[in-house]
Amino acid sequence: MTIYVEGPIMPRITPERREARRAEIVAAARRCFSRDGFHQTSMPDIAAEAGVSAGAPYRYFASKEEIILAIASDAFRLVFEPVERLAARTDRASVADLLAASLEALNADTVTDAAGREVPVDELLRCAVQSWSELLRNDAVRAPAVEGFQGVLRGITDALRRGQAAGTVPPAVQPERAARMMMGLLHGCLLQRVAFGLTDTAGFGDELSALLGGVDATNGRGGANGTTGATPP
Repeated sequence: MTIYVEGPIMPRITPERREARRAEIVAAARRCFSRDGFHQTSMPDIAAEAGVSAGAPYRYFASKEEIILAIASDAFRLVFEPVERLAARTDRASVADLLAASLEALNADTVTDAAGREVPVDELLRCAVQSWSELLRNDAVRAPAVEGFQGVLRGITDALRRGQAAGTVPPAVQPERAARMMMGLLHGCLLQRVAFGLTDTAGFGDELSALLGGVDATNGRGGANGTTGATPP
């Protein structure tokens, strides 16, 4: 007669615990990428930073590229999610309003990530800048980045059109081109913070409005012939 001896039953990991461990690995990877760069960081490096076994990251991510994509998504969400929310909830947003919503995040020290955890903004933005080089060589990173970029572009464009109808955006502005200019400014401010430590972006929305002409930075009213809508003293 064969006697089977059962070993100890290993408890199943709960979804909450699994998500927490995944977040720990992402945080460790973000620290490594921010400090050493994508290509100088290996999966064993990430495991060591997280304090787990060398194979543990592969239980949550198929590859290092998948971790890069997750972190890049968090980074660009930091910049563009505020402007997307504002664009979706109001029909009277001015150029200054839309820019201020995103530039505010670039002045912060920490931000809440998709998992609800506090994340250092500098780490995220350093990873965001590195991810741009990945767009040139890696379709797995480029495809979702292009999709996300186009989605934000459409949201800003629609918000500018609604602002024109409400009188908060100058009628001479071409929404599609203006939206690209605004996103270019946001990308530029992001790069300035990472490369040069420049975080003084408060008021940039008002300055751009003044440069565009037709919007009074203090009250958002449009004026004729490219002049501001300010009331004379």
